[in-house]
Amino acid sequence: MKGNSHIYCLIGISTLLLCSLNGWSQFTLDAQIRPRFMVSNGYQHLIPDTVSPAFAISQRTRLSIGFENKFLKVKITPQDVRVWGSEQLATSTGVFGNPASFDLFEGYLEIQTGQWGWISVGRQQLVYDSERILAARNWNQSGIAYDAVVARMVWGKWNFHLGGSWNTLTELKYDNPYPTDRIKSLDFAWLNWNISSMLRASLMHVATAVTRSDTTNPLYWKQTSGLYGEATWKSLKCWADVYYQYGRNAQGLPVSAFLFDINAEYAIKFFTPGLGVSYLSGNKNIGADLTTDHLFDVFYGARHKYFGYMDYFRNFHKDTKQGGLIDYFLSLKFIPLNKLTILNRIHYFQLAQLNPSTPSCRDLALENDLVINYKFAQWGALESGYFILLPTSGFRTMQGVEKNALAQFFYLQLTISPNLFTYSSKDSKLDQP
Repeated sequence: MKGNSHIYCLIGISTLLLCSLNGWSQFTLDAQIRPRFMVSNGYQHLIPDTVSPAFAISQRTRLSIGFENKFLKVKITPQDVRVWGSEQLATSTGVFGNPASFDLFEGYLEIQTGQWGWISVGRQQLVYDSERILAARNWNQSGIAYDAVVARMVWGKWNFHLGGSWNTLTELKYDNPYPTDRIKSLDFAWLNWNISSMLRASLMHVATAVTRSDTTNPLYWKQTSGLYGEATWKSLKCWADVYYQYGRNAQGLPVSAFLFDINAEYAIKFFTPGLGVSYLSGNKNIGADLTTDHLFDVFYGARHKYFGYMDYFRNFHKDTKQGGLIDYFLSLKFIPLNKLTILNRIHYFQLAQLNPSTPSCRDLALENDLVINYKFAQWGALESGYFILLPTSGFRTMQGVEKNALAQFFYLQLTISPNLFTYSSKDSKLDQP
């Protein structure tokens, strides 16, 4: 997929021709350009106080081609993600680009399957409930999408989704090897009940498999089952989820782990204070003493959205020394103008479990995240954030830094998402079963 820009251009032109020939009911062409200026002084990892801050600019560029009628939907979204100045094709006479940065973010179709549902096939986003297990992860400039088949059905207030994937590195002639640190198969079922306008609940089950080695076929399967609930009453909004994990981990050991979140917020005119807690279980025993794995695996779920915008907790096996994590947080949202939102969130992180690799104290760090967003138009927004993390001595030991610089991060991000073109036709030739 990478580096084949002419293929995507051909796809776009072919889509336009099909539209004109078949009189499609609706065709859209959308774009997104998102440059982000960053100043990092201890983002994701503590650094010694002798190190200078880093300055960088990253950019996401997307072009989304979409078609929709009563029986068919198609979406194709190529994207380019780069850091300014990172081009690989460069000489002393000029900079000529970086083909590896060009990829396919989305490329799928949806077909109506009768009165109650759709089937989508291809590369697509999978976003459910609180995004704990299946998430968009939009902070990452690349985002995340899945190669999957998903059946979606609706019966009144009930929604049921059933999805699956099977991943390989190439078109193979025999066997099914795959890297052990990547998910070979991800399959899920999601049942949602919209009880009323103020209450909804979901049940989700996810089965993931990894190969036992890079060169063999047998798989280790891990199962995750959970509940999500959301309630709104006047100015109060609450949501919670709980997931239990079982099966086998990548080393073949039994798994028994859990995660839960509780979150509440209350709107008072321009202000919305909130509080909550997240708990991700960890291991008391490690190494040869580990007989059952209690460290919860969030797979490709959201990290940045929950565990602090400084992103110190992404790989929980490494970042918490298998100890798991507890996150207590307070938030305050202020909306002085319709287009202006100011959000401040304070996190206090602790280890969920102590083990021989962790410090003797559970306390890890205090983090403050401030984000200001100004939506100056329907197609554009300017956002800025300043984050700071204050570690304990135990967390400095875990990070391997004796005397750290003040851990802080600043960014300024411009997001432009215009609709470039929309064509609609009431007399679509494809508007027949």
